[in-house]
Amino acid sequence: MKKQVAVIGGGAAGLTAAIWAARSGASAVILEHTDRVGKKILSTGNGRCNLTNSKMEASCYRSGDPQFPMEAISQFGWKDTLRWFSSMGLLCRCRMESYYYPMSDQASAVLDCLRMECSRLGITIRTGIQPERIRRMREGRRSFYEIMTDQGEVRADAVILACGSKAAPNTGSDGSGYELAKSLGHRIIKPLPALVQLRCQGNHYRQLAGIRTEADLRLLVNDREMWRERGELQITDYGISGIPVFQLSRFAARGMDEGKKVRVMIDFLPFMDKKESRIFLEQRFAEFGDRNGEDFLTGVLHKKLAAVLLKMAGIRLDQPVSSASIRQRDHLLRAIKEYEALVSSVNPFANAQVCCGGVDVREVDPSTMESRLMGDIYFAGEILDVDGICGGYNLQWAWSSGKAAGCRAAQKRRQE
Repeated sequence: MKKQVAVIGGGAAGLTAAIWAARSGASAVILEHTDRVGKKILSTGNGRCNLTNSKMEASCYRSGDPQFPMEAISQFGWKDTLRWFSSMGLLCRCRMESYYYPMSDQASAVLDCLRMECSRLGITIRTGIQPERIRRMREGRRSFYEIMTDQGEVRADAVILACGSKAAPNTGSDGSGYELAKSLGHRIIKPLPALVQLRCQGNHYRQLAGIRTEADLRLLVNDREMWRERGELQITDYGISGIPVFQLSRFAARGMDEGKKVRVMIDFLPFMDKKESRIFLEQRFAEFGDRNGEDFLTGVLHKKLAAVLLKMAGIRLDQPVSSASIRQRDHLLRAIKEYEALVSSVNPFANAQVCCGGVDVREVDPSTMESRLMGDIYFAGEILDVDGICGGYNLQWAWSSGKAAGCRAAQKRRQE
């Protein structure tokens, strides 16, 4: 008789786990509490689904155990992912040297291939069903799990929790999987928003809203540098956004949650070091000293950004910059190279792409995703304390952890 595997959650990790469990000989059922599976897949990559990345390194992931993510990924990496999707009829292409997208540039194509594979393998998908409790049962020498739901009981020999996190709740992520994991004895690292925008103190952000500019960012938590990132910074009416902000936001979220002072130091001339920038400004003062402050940095920085930085330095916009004192010029250099964005909060889960925190990975076998506390309980995807940077890394984690959990869960039933 086939081993019965129940997968709780029908997102990227859950669909993957069910497919690999079925491919490995098990009978799989997916229990999804929303009205359809794969909602979050449709929103990834701005609807194009950046499904993996060829630059796959340990530094691309954050976890309570830094080695944990790469152990699963080393068993099923980006090349394996491309071959797997090819076997389901999905062709992919590379953009920006290492980012892989479906050839059609449609996230819906990724979901369609996964759904068709589930259908081909005879996987049962039950939507609109809410798992509420899991308990271990025994009949003679056989042990199994009983999943209590709002629609009755579901029995399974193995259970894979792939319920997602709290991020992007509009796609169905409600954090309910954490409670199921806790009921099975697992420790939950407090989930916080990650890959999210930062809200900052100051009344000038509304004036700067909409500006996009290349910048170097350093995140300081209680004056300790936690992360450095360069890329296109986006300034919003409440603070800062963009990929470089997303990359460091999980450290900001953790610092804020711990009551620490969190700052982002921004360099608006990232292609020059401080000495080169000083020389550049001195030459500009010498050459364009007759210009008013309003026009002094035209051609260097966005006009609205330049106006704010000049005001911070005490240089008036309606007077020739030749009148600026040495102190004001030093202040301008500091404002350009070391602009301080004092973080007041991170945006909520509704704006986050993923979470940091989740099931403590020290209680999970990294090669199989099986619980170290209870046999035949597995985890996959965002429910675990693993989060990747932008660039297809979180989806790769879903594919890798889902594959590991699905294959192992399908193995011959243990007798206990």
